[in-house]
Amino acid sequence: QVQLVESGGGLVQVGGSLRLSCAASGLTVRRYAMGWFRQAPGKEREFVAAIVWRDGSTTYGDSVKGRFTISRDNAKNTVYLQMNSLKPEDTAVYYCAARLATIQVVAGAYDYWGQGTQVTVSS
Repeated sequence: QVQLVESGGGLVQVGGSLRLSCAASGLTVRRYAMGWFRQAPGKEREFVAAIVWRDGSTTYGDSVKGRFTISRDNAKNTVYLQMNSLKPEDTAVYYCAARLATIQVVAGAYDYWGQGTQVTVSS
């Protein structure tokens, strides 16, 4: 049974930082690409970042380039999203997702999802 468990969300002030974690189990992580998406109230789910587990290649959404960094820890089967210079518009529920092989920026292309973690940036 595949499980993706996010953690690390919370309340932070504008300009602050948070690191989200996504612990993966029940899948052979080297075969997968892992993505982070976010969804704010009343908005569609938005692509944030993704990483190909096998070679570490990454892709970022335009709104987070230069501020967010995705990485992985092979020993822990965990993907991280380091978020710096946070803005109020980063407020959303952040979801971890997995799909085989390659990165896609469309949420519908991912097969497995975590339960989400809330990030709130206060001004």
